[in-house]
Amino acid sequence: QVQLVESGGGLVQAGGSLRLSCAASGWTLSSYDMGWFRQAPGKEREFVAGISWSGDSTYYADSVKDRFTISRDNAKNTVYLQMNSLKPEDTAVYYCAARRPYNNIATMARLYDYWGQGTQVTVSS
Repeated sequence: QVQLVESGGGLVQAGGSLRLSCAASGWTLSSYDMGWFRQAPGKEREFVAGISWSGDSTYYADSVKDRFTISRDNAKNTVYLQMNSLKPEDTAVYYCAARRPYNNIATMARLYDYWGQGTQVTVSS
């Protein structure tokens, strides 16, 4: 059974940091591009960051560039999102997703094949 499980969310003050993890269960994610998305109440799900299956290529939304870092450890079957200098507008449910590699890192949610259940990140001002 293909499963992605996010963890690491929580409540943090503005300017603080969190590291999200996304672990694959029952399958290996080493051959998949991975992405992080987020969805705030009343808003559409938006792309945050992506990483190629090899880890050689990453891509970020402008809103998180220079603050967030996506990485992966294929030996641990896990993808990470290090979030620094958090802002209240980063508050959302964060989802990880997997996609079979095809050209560039995809930023559209509908192009991803598998999704986790999400983890809540709340940034207080």
